[in-house]
Amino acid sequence: MIEPGNPAPDFELPDQNGTVHSLKSFAGKKIILYFYPKDNAAGCTKQACGFSELYPQFAEKGATIVGISKDSVASHKKFEEKYHLNFTLLSDTELKAIQAYDVWHEKNMYGKKSMGVVRTTYLIDENGIIIKAAQKVKAAENPSDMLKELE
Repeated sequence: MIEPGNPAPDFELPDQNGTVHSLKSFAGKKIILYFYPKDNAAGCTKQACGFSELYPQFAEKGATIVGISKDSVASHKKFEEKYHLNFTLLSDTELKAIQAYDVWHEKNMYGKKSMGVVRTTYLIDENGIIIKAAQKVKAAENPSDMLKELE
């Protein structure tokens, strides 16, 4: 995890529509940048739907939401359509941003060790500086917790 006070690493990744975004494309806005393991997984769906539901309140506070996972553009598009998500999902199939933001770690599930994304959320200010970092967040609570951080 990158500590607050540090610059957020730049990235160039396609969204669910194939449009490429970089960190710079969000300049001038606060960004809730969250990394999640997988489209359609129970926790990931709760987290995404929570952010989608609260999106108007984030927008009122001048913040945009961006989710990143290693799923494909096509997977993100299906996820967006199935749950009517209203924010940007970026595809990082090559793990470039995932590794740059230090969220790719060994995980242990039911005694089986594997590498994967540790659910992590960053709040980045208008100038690209990380002002809050939360690792191993609770999926269902993360959207409302991050909204409180903006107050």
